[in-house]
Amino acid sequence: MERTRIAIYDTTLRDGAQQEGISLSVADKLRIVKALDKIGIAYVEGGWPGMGPKDSEFFTKAGELSLVNAQLCAFGATAKPHVPAASDPQVAALAGCCAPQVTLVAKADKTHVQKALHTDLSENLRMVADTVAFLCSQGKQVMVDLEHCFDSLHRSDYALRVADTALRNGAHTVIACDTNGGTLPGQIFAHTKALVERFGDAVGIHAHNDSGCANANAVVAVEAGARQVQVTANGYGERTGNSNLFTTIANLELKMGCKTLADPTRLADLTHLSHRISEITNISPFARDPYVGASAFAHKGGLHASAMKVDPALYQHVNPEQVGNSRRMLVSEMSGRALVEMKAAELGIPATDPTLLRKVTNAVKEREARGYTYDAADASFALLVRYLQGNLPHYFEVESWHAQVLALAPNTATPGGRTRAKAEVSLTAGGAQVIRSCAGNGPVNALDHAFSGALAQFYPTVQKLKLIDFKVRILDEDHGSDATVRVLLEAAGPTGTWTTVGVGTDLIEASWEALADSYIYGLLEEGISPLE
Repeated sequence: MERTRIAIYDTTLRDGAQQEGISLSVADKLRIVKALDKIGIAYVEGGWPGMGPKDSEFFTKAGELSLVNAQLCAFGATAKPHVPAASDPQVAALAGCCAPQVTLVAKADKTHVQKALHTDLSENLRMVADTVAFLCSQGKQVMVDLEHCFDSLHRSDYALRVADTALRNGAHTVIACDTNGGTLPGQIFAHTKALVERFGDAVGIHAHNDSGCANANAVVAVEAGARQVQVTANGYGERTGNSNLFTTIANLELKMGCKTLADPTRLADLTHLSHRISEITNISPFARDPYVGASAFAHKGGLHASAMKVDPALYQHVNPEQVGNSRRMLVSEMSGRALVEMKAAELGIPATDPTLLRKVTNAVKEREARGYTYDAADASFALLVRYLQGNLPHYFEVESWHAQVLALAPNTATPGGRTRAKAEVSLTAGGAQVIRSCAGNGPVNALDHAFSGALAQFYPTVQKLKLIDFKVRILDEDHGSDATVRVLLEAAGPTGTWTTVGVGTDLIEASWEALADSYIYGLLEEGISPLE
């Protein structure tokens, strides 16, 4: 049986870019357009032509793109009250831009027509008819966003009149917009069904997430017969955002059997694309996003792990590989032997001996009680397993280390004085000793420089390893300066990135532990053998 085709309309470049903290350059927008086209999205909205230099430059350059799957859409409003569409500069910009598709926003609620447009209901219908007809006469294919459609349908049939006017004058799709995001799924379904009964396949949905229902509202609208869904990458958007592109596609494809992408195999690109757009927007990926988040298929409970060892489907609603994600096992004090075994295997460490698994499980519980966390520090967990196996290489011996902060005399440039951090590390390996002293931007940075500098004398590959992130958390704040501190340290090398953990009542001591684990793990990953 042929699958129902749902047109995905991405509005990340306009609606998504209205999110607080997002500012896209023209180059950013073009990269996103090409990425969405590659995955097989039907429509990509570029924004308002002529609104400013950035928009003008974007549409000029977008016209040079050779899109394979997506159609570029320009966004704009109906002509102003009592102004012919052919004489409205904003409409002229829409008619003259490179986009073959134009999406017009039209007031579909009586209150907004009267209070926002300051005109009457008949004039608003004339504006819709005139603008749609004019753009169609200029060779554009036109869609109309029915702004505040659901709020309007609660009160009257005016939104139906606006939709009918748009379609009779040449629009091919009308999109019911939950502009304020306050409509719940039951109401979305009922109103969308009424629209579909009157206008057939020419109905779409645009949902905002103010009531936390944007993704659910997209699904129920399709169940009611909507054939276009407007979305934004990662749910970006004004206030609390919009229907999430990746959640929506996965739901429609995997749960409802719909066809949303030109090439169905591109479903496996969703996770990569989500993270790619996060990089472009400079917005950190949300780990708990459905399907594509880092935690979407992360399992921590021992009961879950035992069942998943028998059949992964017992605690996963889909195969993570279908959306380009992967299963992760998280080790914690809640872990049983099954989870420890699966996590060790995930890290490439065979660990099936029941006695070893019991030792590791008990060690994790005991150490987490002291403040360690292994669900975010895979590298430290791998070292713990190897240590308890008796299979941890001994790369060096620490003779001594210390770090200090020196107070310098005040000067006029820095009121209150200056400080300078220094650290010294003494290591032995292969019968030789190296002592290295370094200054740094704070004691931990100085310690890292001294440690890596000394270690590189024995293992030059250490120079390829870099500290890229450093997080500190105080675990018992009520203890004041005597509080226990946990350090999570992320490092990178030729083989990838990894995270280690250190705990202590002293920040520098905890940092040293995390640093030592990090360099040992890095040497292991590089396949380096200890000096004899």
